[in-house]
Amino acid sequence: MHRYQQLHQLLLDIEAEMRAWSLWTAVSPSPEALSSQQPFCVDTMHFWEWVQWLMLPRFQVMIDSRQPLPNGSNMLPMAEQALLHSKVKSSKLLDYFAELDQLLSVQH
Repeated sequence: MHRYQQLHQLLLDIEAEMRAWSLWTAVSPSPEALSSQQPFCVDTMHFWEWVQWLMLPRFQVMIDSRQPLPNGSNMLPMAEQALLHSKVKSSKLLDYFAELDQLLSVQH
């Protein structure tokens, strides 16, 4: 499977699992929260909000316009911490983020 196709499927899987665990929200964070300069916007939103409102859309733009993908990722630790401090017990989410890190770490 092509790298962009793999990434697209992972984005769909992450979204579906977030929806299944009610981590998907209907209300967008404020423009101020979205413009945070901190990694993962840790100062203005929860990790899952960042995934929904920034990470997933940015990756989708990269896929749609065939932009170069990042050469490396280390999001699994953030996902692990976010799940550790929640009532969500989804091993699938951790698996998806591990796959994402692996996919983006492949040199092309």
